Amino acid sequence: ALVARLLRHAVVGPRAERNTSVSPIDGRPAASLPLSTEADVDSAFAMARKAQRGWAARSPRERARVLLRFHDLVLERQAQGLDIAQTETGKARRDAFEELLDCALTSRHYARVGPGLLAPKKRLGVFLALTDTVEHHHPKGVVGIVSPWNYPIALAVGDALPALLAGNAVVLRPDLQTTVTGLWAVDLLREAGVPEGVLSVVIGDGPHAGQLVVDRADYVMFTGSTRVGREVAKRCGERLVGCSLELGGKNALIVRADADIARSAEIAERACFANSGQLCIGTERVLVHESVVDEFLTAFLARVNSLRLKAGVGWGADMGSLVSQRQLDTVTAHVEDALAKGAELLAGGKARPDVGPFYFEPTVLRGVTPDMLACRTETFGPVVSVYTFSTDEQAIAMANDTEYGLNAAVLTRDTRAGKAMAVRIEAGTVNVNEAYGATWGSTGAPMGGMKASGLGRRHGVEGILKYTESQTVSVQHVMGFGAAFGRTDEQWAGLLTTAVKAMKSAGIRWPANGWPYC
Repeated sequence: ALVARLLRHAVVGPRAERNTSVSPIDGRPAASLPLSTEADVDSAFAMARKAQRGWAARSPRERARVLLRFHDLVLERQAQGLDIAQTETGKARRDAFEELLDCALTSRHYARVGPGLLAPKKRLGVFLALTDTVEHHHPKGVVGIVSPWNYPIALAVGDALPALLAGNAVVLRPDLQTTVTGLWAVDLLREAGVPEGVLSVVIGDGPHAGQLVVDRADYVMFTGSTRVGREVAKRCGERLVGCSLELGGKNALIVRADADIARSAEIAERACFANSGQLCIGTERVLVHESVVDEFLTAFLARVNSLRLKAGVGWGADMGSLVSQRQLDTVTAHVEDALAKGAELLAGGKARPDVGPFYFEPTVLRGVTPDMLACRTETFGPVVSVYTFSTDEQAIAMANDTEYGLNAAVLTRDTRAGKAMAVRIEAGTVNVNEAYGATWGSTGAPMGGMKASGLGRRHGVEGILKYTESQTVSVQHVMGFGAAFGRTDEQWAGLLTTAVKAMKSAGIRWPANGWPYC
């Protein structure tokens, strides 16, 4: 009955083909859902374009009130949302709560600061007092969001929130494995006041429904693999539309010699095994100073070996399931490859079908070398490799020795040294004395990847203004740009040269974009 009610937010035909998803908890069918056809996707975009005009006509503050109501609904209805998310992903409830809380924080943040960011702003004109220049921000139109299965609340409607506040309509394609979770969040947004047609869902896999959304949107927000992200960027580039891409990572956590070992072990355990390692900003490489590696491993492995694997919906598990057989096969292949090539197994290392069909033990490897899959390829599972270093310079070089640049961490008692290291690490977010929560939860600051980890940012000013088209409107008063006061062009050029030199001497700032003809 719940699924049937939620499906009213999806654009699907009456005789649609159906897909049945499997719950990672027990391998049983989770939901049977109709699939959107190309005609359905076209219909969703047509409705969105029509509804967007009325939505954009509302003031940002009115749209912000919708986000604040959504904030309250998410927290009030959290038990139901957590149940659905656990059923579809198999994740531990504490991991599901983490993303639900993130969604609430994001909605509150943009509701509070968004109207101010979107308001017209007066800028310095080319001629002081004579040029009145104002910067405006207009919505892109219809934003297409293609979201993954690993965080079906935070990465689906979480990215839709600033797009909606900016006055856009949104067509969402949640991952086929976690569509019901996405529909649940959309249902709350509709209840909070988002009008019909402004936010709709199409159902299907990435190669079909996801691609259709990418090819029709005025702006694309995609979270997924680097391989697919490159294809999304290519397709957007062909149409000259913008995109924001959060892609893969092979994130490093550095434990300096002066780190608090007990605290470092706790931080590393969460960093490596949150969401069963299926976290783009999670840690897959732990770099430990050689003088404390034995002490660290003793504390870290004690925590890893005590993690509770438990199937089912509800609290009590420290780590949940992998999402699918495909993910289990990938994790198994990485571990077996490393062990076959000489890596040392310090903890875990095998599947746990006694717990559930896709469960895999939290696994720690040492002696991983570049010829092993686990060294450079994103595993996206509960597998971490431990390495040692002797100097800060070496640790930074090791952290940067990857094609990815999404997230990193430095653990140290010397926060000044930690910050100095952080700014030299090639990653979009770097945490000092935390793994990912500090930067991810700082919604006022941008979050995204360098190098092969993506383009664009979510959160912060960039996280909302990327969904807008900036426009500059200037009104010129009294005097124009041609020679005036009866001067020749040569005399006028000389007069302007003298004026510009005087402005510099007086400390007057010339417009950042230079002369208007550049």
